[in-house]
Amino acid sequence: MKKAVKVLLGLTAAALVLAAGCSKPATASKSTVKTIVYGTTDKVSDMDPASAYDIHTWDVFQNIDKGLLAYTPGTTDIVPGLASTYDVNPAGDEFTFHLRPNLKFTDGTPLTASVVKWSIDRVIALGGDPSWLVSDFVKEVTAKDDLTVVFTLKQPCAFFPSLAATPTYFPVNPNDFPADKIIKDISELKSGTLSGLGAYKLTSFKRDEEAIFEANPAFYGDKPDVSRIVIRYFADATTMRLAFEKGEIDLVYKSLNPSDIKDLSAKGEFTTNRLSGPQIRYICFETSESLFKDKVLRQAIAALVNRPDIIQKVYLGQNSPLYSMVPNGMMYQTENFKTVFGDANVELATKLLASKGYTADKPLTFDFWYTPSHYGDTEVNMAEVLKANFDACPAVKVTLKSAEWATYKDNWNKKLMPAYLLGWYPDYVDPDNYTAAFAGTSGSAGMGIYFSDPEWDALFAKEQGSTDPAVRKQVFEKVQAMWADEVMTVPIWQGDLFIFTKPSISGVKLGPTLIFNYDQLKMN
Repeated sequence: MKKAVKVLLGLTAAALVLAAGCSKPATASKSTVKTIVYGTTDKVSDMDPASAYDIHTWDVFQNIDKGLLAYTPGTTDIVPGLASTYDVNPAGDEFTFHLRPNLKFTDGTPLTASVVKWSIDRVIALGGDPSWLVSDFVKEVTAKDDLTVVFTLKQPCAFFPSLAATPTYFPVNPNDFPADKIIKDISELKSGTLSGLGAYKLTSFKRDEEAIFEANPAFYGDKPDVSRIVIRYFADATTMRLAFEKGEIDLVYKSLNPSDIKDLSAKGEFTTNRLSGPQIRYICFETSESLFKDKVLRQAIAALVNRPDIIQKVYLGQNSPLYSMVPNGMMYQTENFKTVFGDANVELATKLLASKGYTADKPLTFDFWYTPSHYGDTEVNMAEVLKANFDACPAVKVTLKSAEWATYKDNWNKKLMPAYLLGWYPDYVDPDNYTAAFAGTSGSAGMGIYFSDPEWDALFAKEQGSTDPAVRKQVFEKVQAMWADEVMTVPIWQGDLFIFTKPSISGVKLGPTLIFNYDQLKMN
């Protein structure tokens, strides 16, 4: 995910309206209502499931809305959501969902099959960054009756239930959202408020300052133990850590500096929740118009990346080197980048560049982009170390450039960045989500890579339509071998996630999906 991608929430106290990092909000213990104040340096992007494609904004929607299906918190097990049951036809290309009766958005609007159909049709029509999660798989949606909605797929898809659990598939209120426009801020909604179907309702949102969630009394599931969640947004990790140590916030998640993680883990006064996560970091290339439309140049840059150097200097050894877009430990992974390029292979890079006429006297010159806050304070350090990796080859001359997240996204959509850093958090836990999202025609365009090849699309269609592990293994091994030739992205590292809480807080359940369910949190 962009998710790359995908980023966390910062919290202020519910009673205050204060600038992030500059305030002293009330702590949960001082509130008459059970309240957890949660700090993050992440940012919310578009307040629209048709466009949002980052893990933090998805977390917001996961808690104020619901999908037809959901995950058991902390696992990859699919369970009923807004649909109490579903059926699959023998061919595996038609899913019929049976909605729970009497479901209503928080403004009282009933949820019907027609609303589900309208929401899915809207995602496809608007063509936002995550729309490929629908348009690549769904042929049409039919409202059979008020409580029955049928998804007809373009071909069988073994992991479609996981897709149906992503926020891109969440029904939205047609009384709030326009059919022909992506909503970037709540103020653009028809009602001026965001109504949902989840365990919480969003009662206040001040961009880059705070978000306040109150338990939704109309939610069909169990009532949360914690009635109010306050997310306080911080401008930097250092200020967030200080607020946590002072007791101003109860929980911190994404993104702390490596030194903060080391120090807080060593302290006995906080609870450390560590997840060996499926999140990855990588370099993207714009492959259609920039100088990197030449794959030999992409190969040369891939050869110069020094993963151990980055991990030690920037992250104090807290992450693992990655030599495939498929994460370590996931089925079908092969480390082709390790065998083809290795690390800091200046000799190979020099040879490749020379074949294209680039030398120390005539170097390959390009801008390398990063976004300074979306991935935490370490991002600038990562970019600088990568620049040093590239500069180790005399035939390369790199200029670092940066842009904040909203502009960064706009830049890749406009093909303004020839090479840039992104991160990925899975939409669904499957090798397909780490490959088709970058090398499939529609997924690649949404990431700003613009790689398109019928052979690759056919391979993805083959594995997506198969339930045979042997077939899927063969496809993914071939795709990873081809990746080390095309190099539309360069995998760098796979990292762990850390959530720190006060000892009085429990119930942190992320798991492989990385969904942060606020309704699982408890206070002693």
